[in-house]
Amino acid sequence: MKAAERLLRLRGIFERQEFADLTTLSRALRTSESTVRRDLAALEREGLVKRVHGGALAAPKGETGYDFAGQARRMAGAKARIARAAAGLLEDGQMVILDGGSTVAAVARELVHRSLHVLTNSLPIASVFERARDVELTLTGGTLYPRLGVLLGPLSEQMLGAVAADVLVMGTGGVTEAGFGNNSTLVVGSERRMIEVSRRVVIVADHTKFGRAGMIPLAPLEAAHVVVSDRDLDERYREMVRSRGVELVLA
Repeated sequence: MKAAERLLRLRGIFERQEFADLTTLSRALRTSESTVRRDLAALEREGLVKRVHGGALAAPKGETGYDFAGQARRMAGAKARIARAAAGLLEDGQMVILDGGSTVAAVARELVHRSLHVLTNSLPIASVFERARDVELTLTGGTLYPRLGVLLGPLSEQMLGAVAADVLVMGTGGVTEAGFGNNSTLVVGSERRMIEVSRRVVIVADHTKFGRAGMIPLAPLEAAHVVVSDRDLDERYREMVRSRGVELVLA
């Protein structure tokens, strides 16, 4: 079993139960306890578990940064303005990849009555288009990551690698001079593949994401063609983005 698959299995286990011991996890994953320890260390860095003697405890709900409903409530007004501005950058008839996350979900709500082909790995975003007559919707395969409602892992990345998109609309866990980052290895794996297959990359991020480094590096600032943020973005971050030749839209 590959590392990405093991991490997804472990996430599922700790979604269902508070504690799991190393022996049980080793048997469930059919791997050594030393490998399980390394995987648990990765999950601990993401804030999903707390390692204890003999195993690990699931992080209490609401204490991680991966709850979709909680993210959607945060900076809701700014996200709505960002979403309208980002939607205005898209043209009817385009093939658009929509990454998971609450800001991109707000963009999706602005696109319900547009004529587009949308590809997404997000179940919350897919549900936005459930009754959209003019949107052709495709979901990637993959293993469900319950906290965000996204499909991740090798199957998702394989499907993404087989397409060519006009535009990618993507959120981010943080933006610094070093570039964009996120807090999950599996999320970053899918997002890198999305960037690879898209001719134009639009990053949507409210001002609180700037100056925060995601735990896992995703891509340099130059990987984006456009960054859409809100007008509360500090001037130093405005200059940081523009100095890399990236268009900055403030909503």
